[in-house]
Amino acid sequence: PLCILPTRSVRTSFFIIPFTQYCHRTYTYHTMPKSRRAQRVALTKTAKKTREHKSNYVDTVRSAIDSNDRLYLFSYENMRSNHFKDVRLHFRGGNAKDSMDDDEEGGGNGEGRLFLGKNKLLQIALGRSSEDEYSDNLHQLSKILSGSVGILCTSQSPKDVESYFANLAVEDFARAGQTAPQTVMLSQSQIETHPVSMVEQFRKLGLPVEVKNGRVAFVGGREEWEVCKEGKELSVEQCKILTHMGLKLAVFRIELVCRWEKEEGTVEEF
Repeated sequence: PLCILPTRSVRTSFFIIPFTQYCHRTYTYHTMPKSRRAQRVALTKTAKKTREHKSNYVDTVRSAIDSNDRLYLFSYENMRSNHFKDVRLHFRGGNAKDSMDDDEEGGGNGEGRLFLGKNKLLQIALGRSSEDEYSDNLHQLSKILSGSVGILCTSQSPKDVESYFANLAVEDFARAGQTAPQTVMLSQSQIETHPVSMVEQFRKLGLPVEVKNGRVAFVGGREEWEVCKEGKELSVEQCKILTHMGLKLAVFRIELVCRWEKEEGTVEEF
């Protein structure tokens, strides 16, 4: 068999070579190297915590224990940084920064300090057993220090502290993944207060709405529509609908678990 290939001359012409000779030809392809300027750089990358940083954190916790008369172990639900900042301000005498970070300087002179988010380091600071505990009976708190918990070091009276947390309950909008505490039904009167420009946005969230007589209305003339059902997990769309309607289903709350007194070394559970 023969293979006809075009020549490199200006005129259109062809030459004939055996097909087997054409098949045995090898071709080399050269690729350009990748440019280093095209690499992606993660702007959210943070420096890894060093051993020195962890040791300083443990020292900060122990310094707060020495500077205060008692220590509380507390649990929290529906954490919101803006509400938790107010709690910090209350126990630090208005000197807290607008942050949830526990690593800033300060906390001496009897000022209250709150620590959370680093349970293993807190256990090391308190002591995991009676042999390595920082003070008498602190290892009892270390045993139950797990999950969504934190510690408060303060010199305020037990009555004031326990009264403050007993009355602490701040409503906020629910987030996706939370269990609905109640069934929520939207009425026609709640829908029609919104502008007609939000109809498309409501439809994308799953609301069966339309424009009727220049107002937002449910499709088919229905009077109510169920947003969520009690005991069911909330989706992203359901939370956005609740936010648009101004319905707050979450409650930021802190509950005290136990109290440790430095002078006596006693632990009292609540």
